[in-house]
Amino acid sequence: MSDASWRSMSLEERLKWALSPELPGHYRPFLLREQWVQTRCYFARRADLLPEEVAALARDDDYVIRLCIAKRPDLSAEQVAEFCADRDPNVRYAIARNPLLTNIQRAELLADEDELVRTAAAKGPRPSQERCRPGQAPLLR
Repeated sequence: MSDASWRSMSLEERLKWALSPELPGHYRPFLLREQWVQTRCYFARRADLLPEEVAALARDDDYVIRLCIAKRPDLSAEQVAEFCADRDPNVRYAIARNPLLTNIQRAELLADEDELVRTAAAKGPRPSQERCRPGQAPLLR
């Protein structure tokens, strides 16, 4: 598939592929750098992301994408640490409930400047859950 072919797809078609349980491998690189945040967000929530896709999305400029990734159960210790120090409080809020946090990281988030981050950290770990609607790939919530 070429860049031109991907760009010619409608938003609806791109969303369909982002959620498809039978996602062809050649679509994955396009979804990884998709211009539409909604489509990239659905892709970021897929339970079957490859480690290199998780790593790329963890560095996304859009905080919504980083927030989606911060909830994952398959993050590296380095990724967890980066999310704990993320510039956006929404991302720190998302990582605050991740069971992968160390006690030191949880303590740091309990002292975060943002009240909602502190509240989330105080609630303790909440394992990510999968949701799978008929005809769609399992997504992390």
